[in-house]
Amino acid sequence: MKCEADGCYNYTNLTNANRNRNYDTPLHGPSLCDDKLIEGWHRFVGDAGTKMPTTSVLAFKCGTDRPGWLNGAHPTVEDGKVKRKVCFSDLSMDCRSDINIVVKNCGSFYIYYLHETPNCSWRYCGTN
Repeated sequence: MKCEADGCYNYTNLTNANRNRNYDTPLHGPSLCDDKLIEGWHRFVGDAGTKMPTTSVLAFKCGTDRPGWLNGAHPTVEDGKVKRKVCFSDLSMDCRSDINIVVKNCGSFYIYYLHETPNCSWRYCGTN
């Protein structure tokens, strides 16, 4: 992972309301995904929420089939950049699939070093 730069000053905002954990994926609508997400630092803002959830998210939320949530606590400022897993829920809500990311606490917000997901039905979720 190439995340040497301090992402607190250089990140991409994730703002869409359909990325929030409370958003119901339309039954017959398209399933949104992050398989073409540009690798780099990202921040959840606005209707997407302010951070990634740290508890499992129901399948068919966040505008996708397999919503992603942070498996572990958010770091403190003193922790610096930490490695974490993002789990992607299925109907069992277990952590059946996961990928590694990096998380950083920038004081008043969190940033996440994300890369594209291996499957189109996977998407990173936000919460308040």
